[in-house]
Amino acid sequence: MSPAADISTADPAQERLLERTWAVPRGIVGWLSVADHKTIGKRYLVTCFGFFIFAGLLAAAMRWQLATPENDAIGPDLYDQLFTTHGTTMMFLFAVPIFQGLGVYLVPLMVGAREIAFPRLNAYSYWLLLFGGLMLVIAFLLNIGPDVGWFAYVPLSGPQYSPGKRADFWAQMITFSEVSALAVAVQLIVTIFKMRAPGMSINRIPLFVWAQLVTSFMVIFAMPAVMLASSALISDRLVATHFFNPAEGGDVLLWQHLFWFFGHPEVYIIFLPATGVVSAIIPTFARRPIFGYLPLVLSLIATAFLAFGLWVHHMFATGLPQLGASFFTGASMMVAIPSGIQIFCWLATLWEGRLVYRTPLLFVLGFIVLFVLGGLTGVMVASVPFDLQVHDTFFVVAHLHYVLIGGSVFPLFAGFYYWFPKITGRMLSDTAGKWNFWLFFIGFNMTFFPMHWLGLAGMPRRVYTYPDGLGWNEMNLLASVGVVFIAVSVIVFLGNVVTSLRFGAAPGANPWNAGTLEWGVSSPPPAYNFHFVPVVSGHEPLWIEDGERNVVTGLRADVREVLITHLVDARPDHRYRFPGPSIWPFLAAVATTGFFIGSIFTPWAIPIGAVPLFITLTGWFWPKADESSSEPQPATAPSTS
Repeated sequence: MSPAADISTADPAQERLLERTWAVPRGIVGWLSVADHKTIGKRYLVTCFGFFIFAGLLAAAMRWQLATPENDAIGPDLYDQLFTTHGTTMMFLFAVPIFQGLGVYLVPLMVGAREIAFPRLNAYSYWLLLFGGLMLVIAFLLNIGPDVGWFAYVPLSGPQYSPGKRADFWAQMITFSEVSALAVAVQLIVTIFKMRAPGMSINRIPLFVWAQLVTSFMVIFAMPAVMLASSALISDRLVATHFFNPAEGGDVLLWQHLFWFFGHPEVYIIFLPATGVVSAIIPTFARRPIFGYLPLVLSLIATAFLAFGLWVHHMFATGLPQLGASFFTGASMMVAIPSGIQIFCWLATLWEGRLVYRTPLLFVLGFIVLFVLGGLTGVMVASVPFDLQVHDTFFVVAHLHYVLIGGSVFPLFAGFYYWFPKITGRMLSDTAGKWNFWLFFIGFNMTFFPMHWLGLAGMPRRVYTYPDGLGWNEMNLLASVGVVFIAVSVIVFLGNVVTSLRFGAAPGANPWNAGTLEWGVSSPPPAYNFHFVPVVSGHEPLWIEDGERNVVTGLRADVREVLITHLVDARPDHRYRFPGPSIWPFLAAVATTGFFIGSIFTPWAIPIGAVPLFITLTGWFWPKADESSSEPQPATAPSTS
């Protein structure tokens, strides 16, 4: 048994050895080879936020077009590309992967691990997302962007009505993003199940980590449906199969079932990680532990289960049997129950707390208000008679954005302000943050609240212009003015980030006096995360344990050695040696990109592209001399001080 030590301190010589062992490689080759979860997580965040800005510019162009009636600034063809690329980017390249990127960065730190499981797969998943996103952006800039909606309904997206390659780029981008998402989901699940710090039993896992775990399982069950659908679509288009061609025995409604079986769980794949962010921030700024830990965990799990029974409420206008429609109406209303439980637990925590009104808490409060409004309209469109009236109107656009922007972007900004000092070692300006919040909150409501009236007044969605005299002019102009407020808010945020990176105050290890493990190491964290793996004794270990803390000793400093623990109670099981940085995941992602993009133009790309993919995967998994001893070593399991 070794003497107790603090989780953020170590012997200087051993610390230098750890730094060399876990160092992030330098140079161009090193930049392409890095597999450190913190570096990959930061790349996810920056890349996805770049896609957010790109999609926001497309949205601003659409609102400019719709600000006045009979506007001819943008033609119908470009407008179709605008709303398709905007929706596709927001859903597949921003909302899902940015929360996964936050999980990639934070989950190992929050569970007390030195690295994420399968670090090279982590690097591969990032490169795949980047290349798929760049393919979509470049296609749009070359005027061959998809123009069939982010949902790509057949037969509109089929070979008869969408000649050319536009819909093919959409379908293949889906494959890029979903393979990436599935890879990240597997890494997070294994990290959470098998790499938690000793003492972090199932009932002590942080709520943010619970949200990432539940979401990862949802990704594994939901994403294959849309990958199957997009693969069938591209097969119909490129090799003349007939999955969705009724004349040859196909079924156009099959597309909707496959797509929405993924599409509605995706709403919660976006929303649940956001609730994890909220559950992490509220205790810190309420200065008390979260109220209702167990109900919050069970609500996450219940939401995940119910989310897979809702998909047909997107299809009420397709002539479904009334009995089936009534089932999905009931399920759509039931899913509000676990969401309501979460909100009441948050409010109870805030009510009994001593609130500190900093920027992260403001964004959380804004999220609660907006998500409740979005949830109310969600219950409304769950009713078949009402849904038939507002289907394909701007009412649905308003509901969608209240749920997705109110339910994900506001918590995301809260998370940015909360974890920015941990990630960068600098504090963001709180004054600029409050300007950021109020401009975004006001602009958001100015933009999307009027769309409820537009929908009730009969304005259809996905139209590039509209005639004068229908009573839609004022609300469209107000919505377009609101976009200006949102744009200014994002500019304020970017200015805050750039300025703070250079001149921001140094925060110290725990500027918010938070209770979870990521705040127990320096800001930014060292390459190896923890010199000593901590031993956990509660939900908020930094609040429970003052002074010196129990730690795990015995992990080697000269190799990348991690601790593997048991699934339920996180008892130490054995040590395992992780691989180091490698160029092969990047090369495999390049080969995969050639395989996917080439198949858009010729089926021969599949057998030809399989050759470089096989070579790069062989190089990736070929055993290396310095990794030959990476088998588990249970006989010398670390001891706990």
